[in-house]
Amino acid sequence: MPYVTEATLTDIAMDRWSNIPDARLRQVMVAAVKHLHAFVREVEPTKEEWFTAVDWLTRVGQKSDEKRQEMILTSDVLGVSMLVDAINNRRPSGATPSTVEGPFHIPNAPEIANGQNVTDGAPGVPGLVTGTIKGLDGKPIAGAAIDIWQTDGDGLYEAQREIDHAYMRGVYRSQADGSYIVRTVAPIGYTIPMDGPIGELMSKTTISHFRPAHIHFAVTAPGYHSLVTHLFVAGDEYIETDVVYGVKKELIAAPEYSLATKLPSMRTSSPAAAASPGRIDTRS
Repeated sequence: MPYVTEATLTDIAMDRWSNIPDARLRQVMVAAVKHLHAFVREVEPTKEEWFTAVDWLTRVGQKSDEKRQEMILTSDVLGVSMLVDAINNRRPSGATPSTVEGPFHIPNAPEIANGQNVTDGAPGVPGLVTGTIKGLDGKPIAGAAIDIWQTDGDGLYEAQREIDHAYMRGVYRSQADGSYIVRTVAPIGYTIPMDGPIGELMSKTTISHFRPAHIHFAVTAPGYHSLVTHLFVAGDEYIETDVVYGVKKELIAAPEYSLATKLPSMRTSSPAAAASPGRIDTRS
């Protein structure tokens, strides 16, 4: 058996982890050991720096709960979430692009009738989101589940409010013509949570910790690939510096205004394998 030296340790560790019976787990763990060792060799951390990093990761886990995922936020701000999303969503031409889910999705949102309000009295400028769910062939998809979640007019998600009921989230269903209408409030740009380990790290940089105004969509329909995406508001000051790298040009929609209602509206269409995002109408 070879004895450990600084020069031989990486090879010994990779060899040991190469004995995993499961081929995929073996591939992942050998690569993880290889690249983690390469990182350590490149930066040569002091013991104090190493234990600081261990403590930081521990606190990331401790900050997470059923409504907040600090580890996902860590992955988001490092650009890893978007890279994983891109690798796993290489879609055909014409399909609506995906983007990150983010750390604030809460499963089992209540179903809400088409055109009904998702806000539960939340602060903000009232508005509508309208759109059409279509397949790549352009045909409407009826009955698609459209799970939406967003911040309120104060820039806060349900997880950031001290409430015990569904707030600013719900599941709508597309109609026979693929259309849907969501009554909500206009999204606004907001800062990611800065009260945890990620905020502590971001405060030591000059990187913007803001996300541009957006609404989250998770669209599913039988026989179609699912879609997790956003609708971004054109002209938002953070559109080019999104802290989680989530903006894609196809997902940006410009508000439209109705003279009769003074209603800014943004359209998108979202297919579940080729969904088209919707339109946001924001009433003043």
